[in-house]
Amino acid sequence: MPKTPLHPAPPAMEANDVAIVGGGTVLWFVGFVVLLPFQHALSAHGHGQWPWICLSGGLLGLIGLWYCRARRAAIQRDRAAQQA
Repeated sequence: MPKTPLHPAPPAMEANDVAIVGGGTVLWFVGFVVLLPFQHALSAHGHGQWPWICLSGGLLGLIGLWYCRARRAAIQRDRAAQQA
């Protein structure tokens, strides 16, 4: 089989990571608020951990937001340093 020529890799796509992670974080907190009134019924059926899983997801999402904002700032600083 003949070798195909190698093409250069395309440039990396930049997405709005803060918006993506923020949306997911909001959904986790919404899930927590929605499930919290049903805690007793969920516990009776063996699913009492579901609201707390949602709360954990929301809190971890806050860490992810902090990371994404720090990463975006570092990228902007690097671009500014390269242009100077």
